[in-house]
Amino acid sequence: MKVSIIIPAYNEEKRIDNTLKEYSEYFKRLKREKVLDKEKKSFNFEIIIVINNTKDRTEEIVKNYSKKYKEIRFLNFKEGGKGFAITEGFKDALKRGNDLIGFVDADMATPPESFYDLINNIENYDGIIASRWIKGSVIKTRQSFKRRILSRGFNFIVRALFFLKFKDTQCGAKLFKRNVIQSIVNEINLTQWAFDVNLLYLCKKKKFRVKEQPTIWEDKVDSKLNVTKIPIQMFLGVIRLRLINSFFEPILRPVKFILRIGDRLINK
Repeated sequence: MKVSIIIPAYNEEKRIDNTLKEYSEYFKRLKREKVLDKEKKSFNFEIIIVINNTKDRTEEIVKNYSKKYKEIRFLNFKEGGKGFAITEGFKDALKRGNDLIGFVDADMATPPESFYDLINNIENYDGIIASRWIKGSVIKTRQSFKRRILSRGFNFIVRALFFLKFKDTQCGAKLFKRNVIQSIVNEINLTQWAFDVNLLYLCKKKKFRVKEQPTIWEDKVDSKLNVTKIPIQMFLGVIRLRLINSFFEPILRPVKFILRIGDRLINK
């Protein structure tokens, strides 16, 4: 079994070094010790860093690690956005014989042992996502009150609009079987704040089975999340996604145009 781990990286010079070291060493040790999964299969891995529109030393740091670890690959794009980066990572991973394809944030909020839990517990499911809000999860650093309200409120809107059962669609660690990514990669049409919802909704439409897995998670003090702009951007994103998937999509195009204008103004 071979696993592809995609890490989007936008201006991550302060954090990517530790993430690459921890993930590379952890999975190299498992490979070296010939650890088997629940199906008694040994595994190989690769880490794909997708650098997107970075302005700092992220590329330099990643290049140095790719020379040290043959399992590390990297892509570099002038375009930005986490969803865009992950989608391009999906496309690259599909060029090789990877059995499982997933992604994780660059900030080490999800440690490598928690990502391995996804690998080891996907079993007969088509996908598995880390969740901070189900029984068994360990939150090492409590989120601020504003971020907890944002997270819970966004999840309520998502569940109401898309009837997704998940308690946490936004945790930055997810893993899918190869056939799932092959089936949905060309249909992902939102790459901003609604990317994760778009991904999971496509899985639901195609009747793929995805489960939540308790995780170890630590909020990072240097997070780039802007709690002033982000709630509006996330709301506009899920509304646009709902309209795209509506039977009334043709007659609602003027509304989508207005939403795009609003999104551009907020992002200025």
